Amino acid sequence: MNLYFTDIFNVDPDDLDEHGAFNISLVNDLPLFIDPFLLFNSYRTEYQDLHAQIINYLRFLKDQAEKGINEGLLRAWYTFPEVKQNWLGFSLVGNVGSGLGIDFARALYKNLGTIFSDFGEERVTHDSHLEKLCIIKDGVGKDNISDFTTNLIQDYLLKYTQEFARKNIRKDKRKIIPVRRAYFNYNTRSWVTRRYDLPWHLGDYVILTPKDILTKEDTWINKSDLIKDFDDVTNSIPNTELRAQINEYFIRLLPRDARKREVSEAISRVLSKYPELIDYYIRYKEERGDEAVAISEQRVKHIERLFIKQLKDFVSELNNGTDFYLTGCNSYVESRKRVLFLKDVIENKGGHRLFFVNSEPIRRESDLQILFRLTWFATPSDVSREVDDGRGPVDFKVSRGSFDKSLVEFKLAKNTRLKRNLEKQVEIYQKASDAQKALRVIIYFSESELLRVQKILKDLGLQQNPDVILIDAIPTNKPSGSKA
Repeated sequence: MNLYFTDIFNVDPDDLDEHGAFNISLVNDLPLFIDPFLLFNSYRTEYQDLHAQIINYLRFLKDQAEKGINEGLLRAWYTFPEVKQNWLGFSLVGNVGSGLGIDFARALYKNLGTIFSDFGEERVTHDSHLEKLCIIKDGVGKDNISDFTTNLIQDYLLKYTQEFARKNIRKDKRKIIPVRRAYFNYNTRSWVTRRYDLPWHLGDYVILTPKDILTKEDTWINKSDLIKDFDDVTNSIPNTELRAQINEYFIRLLPRDARKREVSEAISRVLSKYPELIDYYIRYKEERGDEAVAISEQRVKHIERLFIKQLKDFVSELNNGTDFYLTGCNSYVESRKRVLFLKDVIENKGGHRLFFVNSEPIRRESDLQILFRLTWFATPSDVSREVDDGRGPVDFKVSRGSFDKSLVEFKLAKNTRLKRNLEKQVEIYQKASDAQKALRVIIYFSESELLRVQKILKDLGLQQNPDVILIDAIPTNKPSGSKA
């Protein structure tokens, strides 16, 4: 089953590993992204140069913003398409994301004159960092930062891929093609198209990414860590008077017995009054750069174990002596058979191990949804995300034409909104959905989680509903490895 780059292009995984590239899936995005801090913190001069390249472009934008620009230039210089060909990111189906549109452009344009007013002339931090925008602007997250970074280093990534392809991939599996917006020409102030010799698959080229600039969860510089490490950051401020003022103002803002949300709101107000605190936080993170490298390396290894090694074993189990990848009749029958096969493999054939890393269960719905999606790579059905049209989004829509549609919702038993989700979607499926059938799949990892789900189903009158399928992933009640 050809799921991964090495499978599709007949490449030795050791050769890809020697090149330092991540073995992407060409069926679905995997949840990794580029963290620009790993470029900044690297000992490799080529990565440091890439970070400088990003900062230089931001300086260019800042200089132009001070003069004022029109809508056309805002779109030309500040908006960016998603580079979908690297097959990394947060798409649960395929590899198509939204990129950086006009909202991101306007946020960056506005903030270049405020939070980035000293860009390139920092007095507290060691360098400039695009991630600063995440801390100030709500709605700008790791995916935006990664998309921006990927666009600005795209020429490097394309050359990096070309180098590997020419050495390791047959000519009939490559294609020389022009890539738009490959790099920025400061003389003409425009993006330039350049030709590259790249791996070619299903009508598009493929981009490889070095593992040592990838991470998962969040960028090293992020708002969540600022809130979590707030006390340590304020204590690191050398200016005694400023430190005292910040602490006093923060304490005044906090209500008695403050909850987590109230603490977060208080910190946001402190940042608004004392924006220089952000620079001290960034310096705090700069000085702990080795931690960023170690944590990111661990996260990438986790993704490799889960989505490559363990998933390959899982797909092999599904394909071994079964008709799993040949099922179908209609979208509902195919969806149900796939879910039941998954249930059987997880409960009776050792497949539960797919959901455990270092003996700990994976309790992230996004990871489970991607795993489920990857098992659909060999199907005549169209598998897509259900659009949120006001009825609430559903994980997957499986269809074979306009009159044959089924929905699949894949949930964790510990999801705090599980009851509300099930209750709301019963009404959705009965009254509004254009899908004829719907499956709700719930996976649990402990007896307590099972009891909770059973109570919810009883309260909703769903305990005998054949379209609610529970999957037992409790590791202690499974056959031994020798029998599985």
